[in-house]
Amino acid sequence: MDNRPIIVAFTGHRDYDNSANEALRDAITSLYNSGARVFRVGMAEGFDMTAAEFVIEHMAEHNDIVLEAYIPWPDFIEHFDDSNALRFNNIIIHCSRADFASEEFHKGVYHKRNDMLIEGADYLIAWWNGKSSGTGYTVKRARKKHLKILNLYPSQQMKLQL
Repeated sequence: MDNRPIIVAFTGHRDYDNSANEALRDAITSLYNSGARVFRVGMAEGFDMTAAEFVIEHMAEHNDIVLEAYIPWPDFIEHFDDSNALRFNNIIIHCSRADFASEEFHKGVYHKRNDMLIEGADYLIAWWNGKSSGTGYTVKRARKKHLKILNLYPSQQMKLQL
């Protein structure tokens, strides 16, 4: 029997408009109730940070949740505006783990970070518009690895498989 915790990763666009907040909260609750305990975020503005903040809300009620941050490089926060830098720092203090994909920016750093996010994961919760992007890359990689995927974008391409 596999005693490994169920791992959930998040990926989504930086221009996330909060339209899926209720569905995102519900998905986190449902997956927690199904045994998910480890939640991974890529720490970008938009969907990633919103997902992390909702996991932190759940952590207030459940002390067995682990939040992991996968950050492209150490100075990644420097491209954020003040509001998102504050959000980033507030999320990091709740993380049990924070890993960098690289020590510095390079062309493939986002793909490497995204690969780290889904490595060993069981589920991917996405907010993907179906277009070619870093989020699209992550969804396609998750499909190849046979992760169960829930896309919360209004014109869903995939459904969650519990």
